[in-house]
Amino acid sequence: MSTTGNGLRTRRGKRLAASAAGIAAMALTLAACGGGDSGIGGGGGDDEPVAAAEECPCEIRFSWWGSDSRHESTQQIIDAFEAENPDITVVPDFTDWDGYWDKLATSVAAGDTPDVITQEERYISDYSTKNVLADLASLDIDTSKIDEGVLAGGQIEGAQYGIPTGINAYALVADPEIFADADVELPDDTTWTWEDYVTTANAISEGAGDGVWGTQDYGFNEAGLNVMARQRGETLFTPEGELGVSEETVADFFQVSLDLMEGGGQPDAARTVEYQAAGPEGGLLGTNQGAMGVWWTNQLGALTDSSGHELELLRLPGESEGERTGMYYKPAMFYSISADTEYPESSAKFVDFLLNSEEAAKIMLTDRGLPANTEVRESILGDLSPTDQKVADFMADIEDEIVDTPPVPPHGSAELADIMERVNTEVLFERITPDEAATQLIEEVNAAIAD
Repeated sequence: MSTTGNGLRTRRGKRLAASAAGIAAMALTLAACGGGDSGIGGGGGDDEPVAAAEECPCEIRFSWWGSDSRHESTQQIIDAFEAENPDITVVPDFTDWDGYWDKLATSVAAGDTPDVITQEERYISDYSTKNVLADLASLDIDTSKIDEGVLAGGQIEGAQYGIPTGINAYALVADPEIFADADVELPDDTTWTWEDYVTTANAISEGAGDGVWGTQDYGFNEAGLNVMARQRGETLFTPEGELGVSEETVADFFQVSLDLMEGGGQPDAARTVEYQAAGPEGGLLGTNQGAMGVWWTNQLGALTDSSGHELELLRLPGESEGERTGMYYKPAMFYSISADTEYPESSAKFVDFLLNSEEAAKIMLTDRGLPANTEVRESILGDLSPTDQKVADFMADIEDEIVDTPPVPPHGSAELADIMERVNTEVLFERITPDEAATQLIEEVNAAIAD
């Protein structure tokens, strides 16, 4: 995967996207706070209308979700930015994940959209199609050190509605200690198949004894289905915003769970649902009751801390047996800017700082994924914990095997998470077959993205 990326160092004078209320696009000339030599009209054509330069001091609002530790580190980054830009005040606007999207939707509906918005893959298309987000290609943000494939994760119909904060990968996490207890060797993750995965998990359950299983069920997260689809030359969603996975692949995806339950490789349905609800720390790996689980790479630290064991990252099964590899770099989250912010340049300056400042990166480390800026990423490697260093090494190891980044999920695809959870639960309790689950999932997802 190329890391050269020619970037989007963009020119002043291009038009911003329309506001959420559907206001016609207005061309803005973005001048630096306090004037300076940028002036009004720089970069635009003679006939292109321009707006007055921003006047500072000014305030911009930055919204994000996360834990208390993320809030504390983000405030440190804000303080560092304000020290460099005393005319710009950044007002924090944060909550936890569960409340974030309701709060953001309410703010947008009330015409009080944050200036800088943290976005996520499942939702960015919904907000861009409602004209809430600016095309960041119209703003002065340096993305020259971000891989083109990673950058494409925030592009919709040619516009850059979000810039990735960092990258994760959906990977298998393994506990070598439990493998050893069960007298089962760690797999060769460069060659193992989905059948090998089932066989390995079943063998661990048999060898480790009562109360320990080979793996935790993987069927609740659509990322696993996306990887299997990509391995077969399909894709969960097409660039045109349609569902691109076949019923056969969906059925095979759910069948793996039934094969594992039948062979004892994963817990029964009731226990599986309980472990899923408990999150990484309360799951099989986090409680030393399982040898494997599929998680995002940035969750390795939480899993390691809760388990007290040294855990390893492995490629997902099937990477060498299909038409192509299926694993990919997922933007951990995105930075977006409101289409109707009063302060587009100040907002862009703050986003540029978040992405490109080594000072900000040394505070943030991997909390928003391994930094998307490859030079900044390199600069913090010496500051990483041993666990985060393990993540960085794994991400570098798979880089040459990653073919591309999946298209941005279409409008309405945010419903897929709930659909996956509900359908997978029905399969686990054997109330529907994998074939029936495939038909149901495809019908429900098509209905969701058609609205």
